Amino acid sequence: MRASGVLRVLALIFATVTTWIIIRNYMSFSMKTIRLPRWLGSSTKETQVAKHKCGLIKPCPANHFAFKIGSGAANVVGPTMCFENHMIMSPVKNNIGRGLNIALVNGTTGAVLSQSTFDMYSGDIKHLVKFLKEIPEGALVLVASYDDPGTKMNDEARKLFTNLGSSYAKQLGFRDSWVFIGAKNLKDKSPFEQFLKNNPNTNKYEGWPELLEMEGCVPPRPF
Repeated sequence: MRASGVLRVLALIFATVTTWIIIRNYMSFSMKTIRLPRWLGSSTKETQVAKHKCGLIKPCPANHFAFKIGSGAANVVGPTMCFENHMIMSPVKNNIGRGLNIALVNGTTGAVLSQSTFDMYSGDIKHLVKFLKEIPEGALVLVASYDDPGTKMNDEARKLFTNLGSSYAKQLGFRDSWVFIGAKNLKDKSPFEQFLKNNPNTNKYEGWPELLEMEGCVPPRPF
């Protein structure tokens, strides 16, 4: 009887311990299955980065236009020009060319008025001068260089770009890199301009400086 009683007690203890272990493991697994998706969900939200017009990280203020302009990289990668989430010029659109790539945009509505390319190595500078002289009042002028923007540049063209607000048109030369947004009859120099001189000691691509990328928010004309 005593041996039988001891066995019953041991069996009861074993059953109790086993049941407790099973319940504990089940509760632990249930908590993990509940918490894991929540943890994954919060992580996904934290790593997501909102994109705005033209890929800008931050949205532009009211009544401002979003833009992103990139010069060409050497003579291999062509320039890009985005304005208010509209890709005006790019290698994919196949509407770029060696020299200067220029787009005119309505400074009030943001609508694209025209776009053109000017070969500044073997082209006729008269075409560029005529284009610059005919820019309408209130238009924004977007410029991106590709390969060589300066070989054919003359004093008349430099003065016209300077009148649009450029600080670097006077020194633009062979294979320099340049991006610019200007407008007719600005009172001050444009704040939207970047320039890199072709320099064998600092060039990233042998005979060319590295590409330039300028992005931000431009107010309506005048600015």
